[in-house]
Amino acid sequence: MPSPPPAAEPSWAAWVDGTVSALAEQRLLRSLRPLTPDPGCSRRVVLSAPSPQRLTVFADNDYLGLSSHPEVRAAAAAAAAEHGCGPRSSALVCGHTEWHESLARRLARLKHADACELFPTGFAANAAVLGALATSPGCAIFSDALNHASIVDGARLAAKGAGAALHIYRHNDLAHLERLLSASAAPRKLIVSDSVFSMDGDAADAAGLAALRDRHGALLPPPQAHATLVYGEGGGGRRVHARPMTLAVVTCRLLSKAFGAHGGFVACSSPLHQLLLSRGRAGIYSTALPLPAVAAADAALALATPQRRAQLWARACGWRSPIVPIEVGSEAAALEAAARLQRSGFFVPAIRPPTVPEGTSRLRVVVTAGHEEEEVAELARALSESGVLRLRDAHARGEGEY
Repeated sequence: MPSPPPAAEPSWAAWVDGTVSALAEQRLLRSLRPLTPDPGCSRRVVLSAPSPQRLTVFADNDYLGLSSHPEVRAAAAAAAAEHGCGPRSSALVCGHTEWHESLARRLARLKHADACELFPTGFAANAAVLGALATSPGCAIFSDALNHASIVDGARLAAKGAGAALHIYRHNDLAHLERLLSASAAPRKLIVSDSVFSMDGDAADAAGLAALRDRHGALLPPPQAHATLVYGEGGGGRRVHARPMTLAVVTCRLLSKAFGAHGGFVACSSPLHQLLLSRGRAGIYSTALPLPAVAAADAALALATPQRRAQLWARACGWRSPIVPIEVGSEAAALEAAARLQRSGFFVPAIRPPTVPEGTSRLRVVVTAGHEEEEVAELARALSESGVLRLRDAHARGEGEY
């Protein structure tokens, strides 16, 4: 008797096509726009399609304007010329050089820590820290609802891979966090909150978090992607009322932010550093940070002066951070707002779900030390004259135009 025909397999192509069509209908489909940076000026680009247009960028995280600084560029170029571009292996095999070690020591001093580990990305840094700590028996993770995706995914992986319990508390709602902490019988509790939130520009309540940490015997590693070299004494970031360095840890995915380079790092105690090297899978199994990026970050660290930070805050015009969200509500409204600014000569892309919660699409304006005072004034005029602020106000009143 002939065998029955095999059951029809679901069509992957049909699923992909349907998902892409649905994303396009919801105005959530993303695409890449090739930009040509202006040589020597990180804040200017040429957008080539549909026709060449020169734009001033108010969207990147190059807070101190160091990515195109001549000394940073020269350091990266010299490292590439002398040692090549690729690190050849993971840090634990043969990718960790004396230049990596020198930068790690300088970063540890900046963070008042015993040790520092470098990572190829900030995403890997957060995943490694959370994954390593979650191997502790009875670990429970308490994460802010608006944490960066690298923290969110790191916590999810830690919960799935190591069996840690995962609790999400409402954004900056310490009363909700306290209820969750009090209800948990976990012997080891880990509170995770960005110090400065990347899409809203608001800051965590450092003193309140530290108080909850002490009250519940928790560990509090504050990721400082958008704070190091921008906030704090000597650019050390927003300090969270740290205890003596026993297991206190600072994770920073920002060699690609104010440093104007690439990569991330974790500054911590010596025992925790040893744990990361042994159990931080995202670092163990990643290729090391390339030497040109190490050289660029090292040069940037020397250039991150108090004067440059003062210039950044002068450009911020009294705002709470260099990140200024302009929430307009719908995806369509955000795309229209971005298009209006582009017609006025400014590059400020729309930020849409899942990067931000549904109904809170926005423009994320970022000022840097590299911007001229007149450029900030011109942007303010464009926001008003283009009608972008009217879109924001209509959304605030619940009268969305789109």
